Amino acid sequence: MSDEPKEPLELTYYSDVLCVFAYASEVKLKALQEAHGRHLKITRRICDSFGDTAKKIGEGWREKGGWEGYADHVSEIADRFDHIALHGDVWRKVRPASSYSAHLLLKALEVAGADEQRLGNAAWALREAFFAGAADIGRWDVQRDVLRNAGIQLDAAEAAIGDGRAFAALAADLTAAEEQKIEGSPSFVLPDDRQKLYGDVGFRILDTNVRERLRRPEAGEPAWC
Repeated sequence: MSDEPKEPLELTYYSDVLCVFAYASEVKLKALQEAHGRHLKITRRICDSFGDTAKKIGEGWREKGGWEGYADHVSEIADRFDHIALHGDVWRKVRPASSYSAHLLLKALEVAGADEQRLGNAAWALREAFFAGAADIGRWDVQRDVLRNAGIQLDAAEAAIGDGRAFAALAADLTAAEEQKIEGSPSFVLPDDRQKLYGDVGFRILDTNVRERLRRPEAGEPAWC
């Protein structure tokens, strides 16, 4: 009899498209999926970190240099990662008003039937356009151009926005994040909230937690993570 799990393990990934740590974490999600294949199901959900950037940065960073201070902060973070690029205008000249608009489009793609690979490609295209290209992805016209240039069709997604289903999906994510007490972006959650990892979590830590949960210890047996 095979010891392989019958159902894939679900890893829920909460993030905000304007979060630099989430931008850097995309490569970890890809590596996890490549490592575990059909045994791992990644579910993307939205959390609110940059819903109102004027309040978060303009007001929140007023005593720390304001927009310029925050831009310096993001630059210092980006310098830690070799696989991402940061345009000098990000948060200095290009300041998306909100991440909600981009999140709505990502949820619309999901509602329209996009699979994890397509959703991942769309999220990466938007993040790359902002951080590396200094494109204001808070704007609908910019989002549309970015995704269409990435080869992602939007007709069905636009229909999901038009009839309200995308709004409902976004609201459901925000409610779930509140109920699960998600601290911020990015957050990685394994079933039953037994593992909830937040922030710049290393790939080996993520991989170890996934492997231990896939091992599926018997009831009462302690897990080693």
